[in-house]
Amino acid sequence: MKTSHTRPATSLILLAVVSLFPAAVAAQEAPARFVPGPGEPSLVEVRQATDRFRDVTVALAEGYIRDPFDTCETSDMMGRPAAAGAMGVHYFRPDLLGITGPPSPRVGGNGTHTDFRTPAILIYEPQADGSMALVAVENLVFASSWRARGQAAPPTFHGVPYDTMIDDPATATDEAHMFEPHFDRHVWIYRDNPNGVFTPFNPAVTCAHHTGGQTHSRHSSH
Repeated sequence: MKTSHTRPATSLILLAVVSLFPAAVAAQEAPARFVPGPGEPSLVEVRQATDRFRDVTVALAEGYIRDPFDTCETSDMMGRPAAAGAMGVHYFRPDLLGITGPPSPRVGGNGTHTDFRTPAILIYEPQADGSMALVAVENLVFASSWRARGQAAPPTFHGVPYDTMIDDPATATDEAHMFEPHFDRHVWIYRDNPNGVFTPFNPAVTCAHHTGGQTHSRHSSH
């Protein structure tokens, strides 16, 4: 009698283990690129370190300045489908970016800062009531300064290489956002991005309530 009861129970246990096996394998094979590297903060830690900047007045008090061009970035500005969404309005820490002076004709600098606990850039979405909602954080390093450190490849965060941003003078858009060639990484921790936490544009963000600049300067500066 013991045997007749034990075998079905054992079979059920084995069945449960087998059914869970694919999930266990999937977890083991999950992309390591989304795991923090040595010394890197988790996304939870980044949010904890930056949560105070949800109040834009705190960001201003700590040295962030609103984009002088007062542009609310949208995907169609970059020649991409409008359905890709927007970024928002950027607030910069010039010291962390290593800005060396006013645009001449582009914004340049020597910054190589990559610590997302103190991001060089905060991104806000304009609201209907005139307030600003924090949606993402970003770091940007200038390609010339990064390579001067002996780094041949772009920096990474959680194993994902930063995006490479270089303007193409043959196009009508400014792919580098009026900056010198640089690497940047957006991290959407304050607004879910259905296209991925590290994707540059977010379809859940809108510039509909922005009343400032609507586009970048074109290539007349070249």
